[in-house]
Amino acid sequence: MIKIAGLDSLHKIVVLNPKGGCGKTTLSTNLASLYAHSGIVPTLVDLDPQGYCIRWLEKRPAELPEVYGIQIDAGAADDSQDARPEIPSDAGLVIIDLPAAIPDAQLHAYTYIADSVLLPIVPSEIDVYSAARFIAELLLDVQLDRREQKLAIVANRVKSRTRSYRMLLRFLSSLKIPMIATLRDSQNFVHACAHGIGVCEMPQYRVKEDVEQIRAIVRWLDKRRGVTRDRQALIAQAAYRQAQERGSESGDPLTDWLSAEKEVDSILDRETQ
Repeated sequence: MIKIAGLDSLHKIVVLNPKGGCGKTTLSTNLASLYAHSGIVPTLVDLDPQGYCIRWLEKRPAELPEVYGIQIDAGAADDSQDARPEIPSDAGLVIIDLPAAIPDAQLHAYTYIADSVLLPIVPSEIDVYSAARFIAELLLDVQLDRREQKLAIVANRVKSRTRSYRMLLRFLSSLKIPMIATLRDSQNFVHACAHGIGVCEMPQYRVKEDVEQIRAIVRWLDKRRGVTRDRQALIAQAAYRQAQERGSESGDPLTDWLSAEKEVDSILDRETQ
């Protein structure tokens, strides 16, 4: 994984799905445009070799609120680049768009550093089957903890009242993973992507329903950002307390932090039960 300078203090949103054609770029660019209009400058990190997010940025009209972009070769080794990509200092959050074909080690690394993970799924039998296998991999191989509730599903290109959509709902219900929005099978998203804009930047009478779904995703992400910050503050306080209790005895700050992390997560887990 290529190290990106300036990530640590920012909310890191990772958009992923190993199956192509599920709408990762559509989701990433529409989130970026809505955040930009809210006054938060987002940075899109595009790891797709096709560079769809970067192409979208190149088409973006100059008069619209700014969105930064960084393109990274997902297959490059960490030490293969002398100059590390850096998030602009005035960026407010980071949206990382992962490609379908990404090495497992890279996928695991970006999932690990994420504060929030969005998995767009097209409600079809093959997509739901693929998503089921992938979520199982996240839970088992990446050891993604469901209690953290940092993974959410976004249904994309949805045609309501279809058998495949009902199948998707049953699937998510069985896994207890939230579906936070349903994006319609609408030409509004196609038009927006082709012109470097988000649906929130189109005439509102045409896109009201679409924008509301993007806003629902942002509300969930903003809640996640608050939870992440609160958790980090609690861990820091617990680690400091442990160091104080130890007094002048030698100790390992990393051990203190890991111990505090377990303590805080145990408390938060009991509170949510």
